[in-house]
Amino acid sequence: MRTISFFFLLQLSLLNCLPGQSDTLTDPSPIGPVQLAEDFLQNSEREGDFDFNTILEELDQYKKNPLNLNGADEKSLRDLRLLSDIQILNLLRYRLTTGELISIYELQAIPGFDPATIQAILPFVTVKGGTDDYQINLKDMLTQGSNELYMRWSRVRESQKGFEPPSPGSTASRYLGDPNQLYLRFKHSNSNRLSYGFTAEKDRGEEFFTGSNPNGFDFYSAHFYLRDYNRTVKAVALGDYTVNFGQGLIMASGFNAGKSVLATTVKRGGRNVRAYTSVNEVNFMRGAAATIALTPNLELTAFGSYRGRDGNLLSDTSDLDREILSISSLDIDGYHRTPSEIADRNATMQLSTGGSLKYITPRWNVGLNGVYHKLDKSLNRRLEPYNYYYFSGDQSINLSADYSWLYRNFNFFGETAWSENGALATVNGLLAGLHRDIDVAVVYRNYPRNFIALNGDPFGETSGARNEEGLYLGLVLRPVRNWILSGYYDVWQHPWLRFDADAPSRGHEYRLRVTHFKKRKYEAYVEFRDETKEKNVPLFETKTNWPVPSRVFQTRFHFGYQLSKALELRSRADFGFSDNEINNRQSGFVIYQDILFHPIQFPVSFTARFALMDTDGYQARFYSFENNLLYQFSIPAYYNEGVRYYLNVRFKGIRNMTVEGRIAQTYYTNQSTFGSGLEEISGPSRTQYSAQVKYRF
Repeated sequence: MRTISFFFLLQLSLLNCLPGQSDTLTDPSPIGPVQLAEDFLQNSEREGDFDFNTILEELDQYKKNPLNLNGADEKSLRDLRLLSDIQILNLLRYRLTTGELISIYELQAIPGFDPATIQAILPFVTVKGGTDDYQINLKDMLTQGSNELYMRWSRVRESQKGFEPPSPGSTASRYLGDPNQLYLRFKHSNSNRLSYGFTAEKDRGEEFFTGSNPNGFDFYSAHFYLRDYNRTVKAVALGDYTVNFGQGLIMASGFNAGKSVLATTVKRGGRNVRAYTSVNEVNFMRGAAATIALTPNLELTAFGSYRGRDGNLLSDTSDLDREILSISSLDIDGYHRTPSEIADRNATMQLSTGGSLKYITPRWNVGLNGVYHKLDKSLNRRLEPYNYYYFSGDQSINLSADYSWLYRNFNFFGETAWSENGALATVNGLLAGLHRDIDVAVVYRNYPRNFIALNGDPFGETSGARNEEGLYLGLVLRPVRNWILSGYYDVWQHPWLRFDADAPSRGHEYRLRVTHFKKRKYEAYVEFRDETKEKNVPLFETKTNWPVPSRVFQTRFHFGYQLSKALELRSRADFGFSDNEINNRQSGFVIYQDILFHPIQFPVSFTARFALMDTDGYQARFYSFENNLLYQFSIPAYYNEGVRYYLNVRFKGIRNMTVEGRIAQTYYTNQSTFGSGLEEISGPSRTQYSAQVKYRF
């Protein structure tokens, strides 16, 4: 506690020593997308680097070509990822009632548009009359515009077990490649309407121009994407792309956020087809897709995809004439470092096709959707009770209907889906602006244990659109000027067993954040998160597991202060515990200090963090967003006893070129090794170096 007190007193003394500042806040960071991604990884209880280009590059284009708020539909407004569902609802309703906006300052008259929101979107939007010019020559779009080339390198400094030769007589597996992680990307874009390019990546431990990768990188991706070419051609995608229908019950690929502190951001939607430029090797389609306007109100989307999927191969030699192959599971990590991982690469080919027919009016829309998947090898899962109702076999068919209806200040939405085995799943929600300072969201979902959707990912506590029933309530209040209260309560049950619960289970969660801000000066908030859900715990000293209520409680204090146009400080303290009725409670805290220095007329900028952590173990972990190289960020889990720091440096002194470097280290004071398995380091620290060059021409 003395350390924590000193930490905050140090910052307060620094602030008091500085002269008063004028209204000097620079363009704000995209807090909305960052918060969604941070909460996404926390809710999925995993950590790691997150390839952010698919989320943020839309904002980069809108900064050069601002979105016209008078002509933007719901899909375009969702592309910003800076507005909540209620704010989008209120803007659309305001335009229907009063007509086009005359000035950007008129946003202040729209309920839900507080000063912080308006400040956040100002760099990316405009207000103008008339319609956009659709008659842009395709040849000019292909040859004119901006081109960007990225080259990235990363490596862990310490020697890891997977890169060391095995001891004599050992049969343990080792990584076949070197410890360098490499990334190469090219993209051509013309405004927000056309892009094409390719992405290539090699993970640490994967071979490069040798062995299993004689052609260089382990993963290649290419795309061509055209949107809003004219009033008929709404989207065309070739190569790699993502597809999303309705609320994601039967088709959802790419990044789809779940529960977050943005309590009224719960509705899925936006464009059915998007370009794919990420290095996630699983969650995308490969082939062709298009959205065509058959009439001014009727749109048809169709897609076809054929691509390899990693899986664990099984063989059945009972047939004397030939070996019969099947797979026991589909892998989702995308790693091909060891002989076993390489053997599972493209173990099966997946054919996916489907379409959506949607009727759209300014106040309501309804869609009919269908998806078909076919594997060239049968998926035969291991006999475990929890996966009894999971998808198995070699084909899957889904149909669904979705809707959205705007009535006064209410937006009703939902989707109901059917799977080939006859199961029905549904998700339905309500967004309501009860008052200009009160927003409410309600979502009910019911995903039966036997519902099957190979690419389903709707709103919920778990992924996969199965074995869950729940009710979510979200609330945002703006009681007085410069204060925001946001939070949600969610309760759910799983009627069948799960991987970490050997009986039907249930849970509930609440989250509350109280924020105080001063425009262009500072933001401070306190947040509480309390989740209880039944999970397997060993019964005393036996090998028997049984689900018992397991509670995680966390409190966060955050303070960010804009000292000048060039300098910002951010401080955070997390406290919490994890507890159940059998195991001992694990508790702890993490505190950190961030410095962000971005001088206006100097080519060098940097961001840095120093963090102290003291927890009883992994169960008392805290997730926190970290600034990283451009279009990338990290969300590691902070736990154990020790320190973590990072330093990012960016140099823009060469015309059209940005050079970046990063060093990040975690040092544990309570253990002599770091990591486990092939990632284990014989020492208490892990240090990662990264560098990136971006060239625009």
